[in-house]
Amino acid sequence: MSEAATSSHSTVITTRPHEHAPLVGLLLACHPGPTVAVTALVTTLAAAAGRDAGGCVLVGAAVLSGQLSVGWCNDAVDAARDRSAGRTGKPVVAGLVGAERVALAARSALVVCLPLSFASGPAAGTAHLVGVGAAWAYNLGVKGTAWSWVPYAVGFAGLPAFVAFGLPGRPGPTWWVVGAGALLGCGAHLADALPDLAGDRATGVRGLPHRLGPAGIRTLAPLPLLGATALLAYGRPDQAGRLALIGAGALTGAGALLGGRRPRVPFAAAIAVAAIDVALLLRRGTGIARSGARRVHRVRRASRQCA
Repeated sequence: MSEAATSSHSTVITTRPHEHAPLVGLLLACHPGPTVAVTALVTTLAAAAGRDAGGCVLVGAAVLSGQLSVGWCNDAVDAARDRSAGRTGKPVVAGLVGAERVALAARSALVVCLPLSFASGPAAGTAHLVGVGAAWAYNLGVKGTAWSWVPYAVGFAGLPAFVAFGLPGRPGPTWWVVGAGALLGCGAHLADALPDLAGDRATGVRGLPHRLGPAGIRTLAPLPLLGATALLAYGRPDQAGRLALIGAGALTGAGALLGGRRPRVPFAAAIAVAAIDVALLLRRGTGIARSGARRVHRVRRASRQCA
């Protein structure tokens, strides 16, 4: 191979990563793990609740655009703070993408989220956008206050409400599923803040988890999740709900008893209780909506059978 050919080949290899770095950076800056997990969870809940294939696609697209906007907003707003904390794993800090481009992507995703949310109806769209707005408020400053848990509670409560309002007849959610979503959000906030606690404190963030400290977070995090289990079990009593509540109670108790000697146990217990809550929520299906939804489904099934 000639020197010219070798030089040309080297140029191709070294420029490709640079050319694609902004795209890779954007993908990483959207917080892909939580974005995919929340989108999959809410889309699955929509299917279990009775949305047809087209409706599930609309739900998934709306939630995905909303989560993308929130993730990108977070990395754009926190760019300077992430640099100060030395978080080289963040795409903006690593130089893969600029903060301005991430901010533009966040605004663009938010604009796309508007019509996709309202495609499921005005009440559903409002419920979803209130949750997305709460998440933006968290990114833009609420995260540094003692009220940092509120956007998480509002955002998580809004997801089952979004699904329920989008069902035939627009029945709306039951009170207990909204309450369970809010409690899940509070538990998720505490668990999500723990890994970055030291770096956040160093850059002046003083949200509720930072005021509690690591020991307080590990102790408190399972409690709202256990409350969510209780609401989900109460809302539609059955054997699965009772077993879930017993299991969640046992995990929470074990975390409290062993936390003094093994600090990681309460956090692990909180994650396990959250998994139980998610499974129980998906099992509820049409039960997340008020009784009007179930009547609509029964009437439609009867009409199809008669036809």
